[in-house]
Amino acid sequence: MKLIGLIGGMSWESTIEYYKVINSLVNERLGDWNSAKILLYSVNFQEILPLQNSNEWDKIAEEIIDICQNLEIFGCKTIVICSNTMHKIADQIESNISIPIIHVVDETAKAIKEKNLERIGLLGTKFTMEGEFYENRLTDKHGLTVYIPEGRDREYINNAIYTELAKGKFLDSTKEYFLKIIRKLKEKGSQGIILGCTEIPLIIKPEDVDIPLFDTLKIHLEGAVDFAFK
Repeated sequence: MKLIGLIGGMSWESTIEYYKVINSLVNERLGDWNSAKILLYSVNFQEILPLQNSNEWDKIAEEIIDICQNLEIFGCKTIVICSNTMHKIADQIESNISIPIIHVVDETAKAIKEKNLERIGLLGTKFTMEGEFYENRLTDKHGLTVYIPEGRDREYINNAIYTELAKGKFLDSTKEYFLKIIRKLKEKGSQGIILGCTEIPLIIKPEDVDIPLFDTLKIHLEGAVDFAFK
């Protein structure tokens, strides 16, 4: 089993799930007391968030590249960035290390294609929903059609992620609004919904909807575990 480097803390609520799920996936394969071989570096998100909001992605990349290089020195064979949004700088990071990044968009696209779907709705932070790095990779590299919520709904989702979900607050009213947005995306033609923020699966579950959900956190880690056993 290869050693996996995890970069978490964005937010720590979802990083807890990353830790639980990756160990569960390994244990499902090997049984007994087996768990994943990982090194987890958890950043202080308070230092990252202002740089995101001021669009200083190069500064963020410098810090994450340094972390990845250290994880590589310690023997990690791949990197998992425990955040959809931070994949905005994934290519920049990967060009500065000699080990691969398990890219959440590629793993998610693979899962969508396995279900023979072509039209997909995308929920996430404003950086994920509005940035080219996510939608363009889905469309240009994987040939999918992507639908995103309208402007007011994007603002609501982004605000809920940062002020509620990332802080462990899960309100019924927020869940209902998310479900309303999902229904709108389905009406537009979406055949499934990408939960493109690792906090969203903490509030929206498959049994809540009548459309396939793609939990990027679990999909991401399934790809990482597959790599670890190659």
